[in-house]
Amino acid sequence: MTRYLHLVAIQLRISIASAMAYRANFFMEGALSALWLATTILPLKVVFDGRAAVAGWTAPSALVVVAYFVAVRAILEGMITPSLADLVTRVRNGSFDYVLLKPVDAQAMISASHYEPWRIFDLAGALAIAIYAFVRLGAPPAWPDVALGAVMFASGVAAAYALWIICAALAFWVGRIDNLIYLLGAIFDTARWPVSVLPGLWRFVFTFVIPLAIMTTYPAQALLGHLHPRTAIETVLGTAVMLGISRLVWRTAIRSYTSASS
Repeated sequence: MTRYLHLVAIQLRISIASAMAYRANFFMEGALSALWLATTILPLKVVFDGRAAVAGWTAPSALVVVAYFVAVRAILEGMITPSLADLVTRVRNGSFDYVLLKPVDAQAMISASHYEPWRIFDLAGALAIAIYAFVRLGAPPAWPDVALGAVMFASGVAAAYALWIICAALAFWVGRIDNLIYLLGAIFDTARWPVSVLPGLWRFVFTFVIPLAIMTTYPAQALLGHLHPRTAIETVLGTAVMLGISRLVWRTAIRSYTSASS
């Protein structure tokens, strides 16, 4: 485990150094992140204009969902998606051979291959949205709820990683999956809304098929003190199952890999 944490730290340091080599671009991306945050909140303001609540969610509590959405998206686009996009390129041009030659697990190596450090601005924005939401609610979250919210956030990120790994592993059988990755990103935009506002069929799909509820709604409910303990346990167990399936898919994909350079 220490070796893999050291690997992540090295790659993060390299990515930060690369990003800071172009400081103007780094801070420009920060400004664009602020603009994106504004456009993320705007639909929520429109929906709750003149309404006290929607599907049991008030505007401040829905803002907590948006905060988790922004945070998970920051992790996705800052760490997970860039690395898996790099995997697709490596499989296509045959340079994945060199990953297999490394004395570490190939999945760990590819998962830490590329980061976008400027996404730290999005994480800061997510924290600001959450603080603003609880100011409007009139009381801070209880510490047990903060701890459970952190566990649910980690579970949501792990579920997103598992889903992205499964899709990226398709690159070993299909030449191009870029559009699939972009499609997943577009679908993930639905996670900015509490899953309970969706119609019955879509609520089922985005809870059990593409588990967006695990990524944003359940963590928000945990932080607000509304998540049932049984749901929390089932969420963690479900995420563990997803990680196991993604690992199985990855190992199967590795066994079917034939170098494009040979």
